[in-house]
Amino acid sequence: MNVLDPSAESPVAHAVVDGDGVLRSADPALMTLNHRAGGELGRPLAVPAIATIARLARRLGIIVSRGVVVADDEADIDLWVRAQPEGDTVRLAVSGWREVQPWRPIGRASETRAAFLQGDSDWRWETDASLCLTFVSLEAGPRHGFDAFALLGQPLTAMFALDSASDGALPILDALVRRRAMTAQPARLRGSDRPVMLSAEVRHDRAGAFAGFIGAARMVVADAPPPPAEAPLSATFTGGLDRALRAPLARIVANADSINAQAEGPVQADYADYAADIASAGRHLLELVDDLVDLQAVERPDFTLAVERIDMADVARRAAGLLSVRAGNADVTISRPALGELAWALGDFRRVLQILVNLIGNAVRYSPPGSRVAVVVDSAGEQVSVTVADQGKGIATEDQARIFEKFERVDPTEAGGNGLGLYIARRLARAMQGDLTVESAPGQGARFVLTLPADTPRGEDQR
Repeated sequence: MNVLDPSAESPVAHAVVDGDGVLRSADPALMTLNHRAGGELGRPLAVPAIATIARLARRLGIIVSRGVVVADDEADIDLWVRAQPEGDTVRLAVSGWREVQPWRPIGRASETRAAFLQGDSDWRWETDASLCLTFVSLEAGPRHGFDAFALLGQPLTAMFALDSASDGALPILDALVRRRAMTAQPARLRGSDRPVMLSAEVRHDRAGAFAGFIGAARMVVADAPPPPAEAPLSATFTGGLDRALRAPLARIVANADSINAQAEGPVQADYADYAADIASAGRHLLELVDDLVDLQAVERPDFTLAVERIDMADVARRAAGLLSVRAGNADVTISRPALGELAWALGDFRRVLQILVNLIGNAVRYSPPGSRVAVVVDSAGEQVSVTVADQGKGIATEDQARIFEKFERVDPTEAGGNGLGLYIARRLARAMQGDLTVESAPGQGARFVLTLPADTPRGEDQR
């Protein structure tokens, strides 16, 4: 039997890893599991799922407890991992050690996967259901300039910058939502910016639910033929996505919040923290659904907005008010236009509010505790502008154009959005005959400026 079974006298296996993820000590069961994964004492912990939990606990500075399933030869092992940061180390306690039926492709997926993995590719990769990397071909790293082990547990976008196909669509979105194979996703390798083509087969769990991708990457040479076009996202598709996901996700978030708040009675602290993580992930997915619906709308050739006279100062005050609780929790102050200040412009009220909530939310997220986010309105000639300025770490010049592209973030490993907010915000601003720009420098914060055409209602002077 391949499963590791700690002795009855020691049902929990312990280990210690240092700040660099290096395994410093381990009980025999964990030592054996790590050895079978290709690791050894004094080197980075080689079991990706356990190493990821250790890194998370160290980064957050709190105890993290998670259930994981890890592969051991031909078997899978169901484990419960508790990671407790202690100074410069993380102490691990691993229990459970129950052998479970390993994942196998369902139906025709077995034949498809075998043929797919034997195809013309340069290296393999795999993700879990949240699109975090669980496997990367180690031998490919030195050839293509990346650290395969360091990427484990990171989002897929930490390895690849995803590009649109020739029709403007992103094949990975269609594969993700329709749960079907992805045949041609253009991308660029992070670091070198070299073009690469991604393919993937969908993996399902025993209940048939989405369990991640089994993927391959092929470097693109200069004379390679263009990839076959994928069908673009349609209004029917995004509408169905919205209806199918919004209600279940809302229930998951509500139930997780209830567990975290211990509304039905006290629960173990680890479980309460886990529920908070579930709620946060659910909200992130709800935001992604919203953004995908907006993405489909703003990329239609006939997309227009019905503009009206709006008071930009009033919209700015409302947006700042919506973010006041989040700012207070982060110890960040938001200064907003004074009551009575007017700045008339032509725009869509709901979309302008959406843009400003996105800008102010980003500013709060990246602001250090004790700092201030300034929201300033200015009327100059034929334009009205709203500037959102923070005191964060700033954005390098070479990244300032990239952050307005789809699925692009300055640092994809940081907690944050999905890389669609600024792209959609700029498209909305330009649909209202305005624009969204950024001014920043490393260490000097960032200033995002939304401009719209000015308008003066009858009987009032423009301010």
